[in-house]
Amino acid sequence: MSNAKNSAVHPALKNFDELPDAANVPLAVVCGIYGCSPATAWRRVRSGQLVAPHRIGSRTTRWNVGEIRNALKKMEGRHELLS
Repeated sequence: MSNAKNSAVHPALKNFDELPDAANVPLAVVCGIYGCSPATAWRRVRSGQLVAPHRIGSRTTRWNVGEIRNALKKMEGRHELLS
């Protein structure tokens, strides 16, 4: 039995290209962009492979959209060098 909440696409992920660089997105969006699980996302943050999130309040962590876009551009440049 599938859980509808887990299979739904986060609205911020659907509209990622329209978000301003100053926007912040949750872990679910980061996982959707990079195609990884939450555990892998946190592991990549610790190893420096993924941009670090920002704490917003005592229990909220978000990633900056502009920082994610810059990291994706850098990854794309490295991929082109390898091709």
